[in-house]
Amino acid sequence: MKPTPPGWPRLSSALYCEDARAAIAWYCKAFGFTVEIVVDAPDGSVMHSELRYGEAIVMVAEGGAGRAPRFGITGRAPRAAGGVNTQTLFLYVDDVDAHCDRAREAGARLTYELADNDYGTDYWCDRSYGCVDPDGHLWWFSQRLRNPPTAG
Repeated sequence: MKPTPPGWPRLSSALYCEDARAAIAWYCKAFGFTVEIVVDAPDGSVMHSELRYGEAIVMVAEGGAGRAPRFGITGRAPRAAGGVNTQTLFLYVDDVDAHCDRAREAGARLTYELADNDYGTDYWCDRSYGCVDPDGHLWWFSQRLRNPPTAG
């Protein structure tokens, strides 16, 4: 496999939000993302943005009801589409307990309370929580507690 462009992960995700500027501010406050860029559309809405958390990048754009299709499809925030999610986002963090407190304080709705998920001695153990952001996107955050044994 060839290397990715400098500073860009192999996989990133893009989210439609009803009010992208508000969502970007919330992701920074609640989840600890930092803003790399925000590109405005001619109408003043957010056409494209890039938010970073370590090496992870999430792109956020406007996607409320009444938005014209982009790239041949109509994109909507889950809240604008009856709450339906077609993806979830998963991110490893260094201190999942502190991260959960921060998200909860910012108004994230927890859908899965903090818990250790131990898949047995042949696998791994993570501490995780799940939450929904104000636009209805489902997020998972985890901290690795134990790695699987190395093959030997």
